[in-house]
Amino acid sequence: RRAMRLLAEDAIAELPTKQTQIVTPCGPTAGTELDVDKICAISIIRAGDSLLQAVLECLPEAHVGKILIQRNEESKEKEPILYYSKMPPGVENMHILLCDPMLATGGSALCAIETLKEKYGIKTEKIIFANMICCPEGLKTMGASYPEIKIVTACID
Repeated sequence: RRAMRLLAEDAIAELPTKQTQIVTPCGPTAGTELDVDKICAISIIRAGDSLLQAVLECLPEAHVGKILIQRNEESKEKEPILYYSKMPPGVENMHILLCDPMLATGGSALCAIETLKEKYGIKTEKIIFANMICCPEGLKTMGASYPEIKIVTACID
């Protein structure tokens, strides 16, 4: 649970901020602030829910979206199949934290990103993909397909 929280904090730190003035007992000072109304944390169900929970512990006001993708175990290629997706209204104008604890081949992540792009009109530059473990194969696939997407991970194995 602690590792998920640390990863969530690192992913949140990649979100855009704006400069603001903070009033303290010692006087005003410069600070930064997140516009939480423009952040949506999206879980690739079910495994992504553990990371989503860590994100919501840090940003309880963030919007939430869900995507259910499973591999077709009956096919030789084991391609991903989209079963379900639900996003909050206005998601196309939000910055996205896409949560899935593992990036293996990249199939599920690419399917999720295509869904966000095609079905919901989300610009890929606004997506941050957070996961605990990345395989080099998945990183290469993601980098080749979407070099503009930031990937925040704890480990490459």
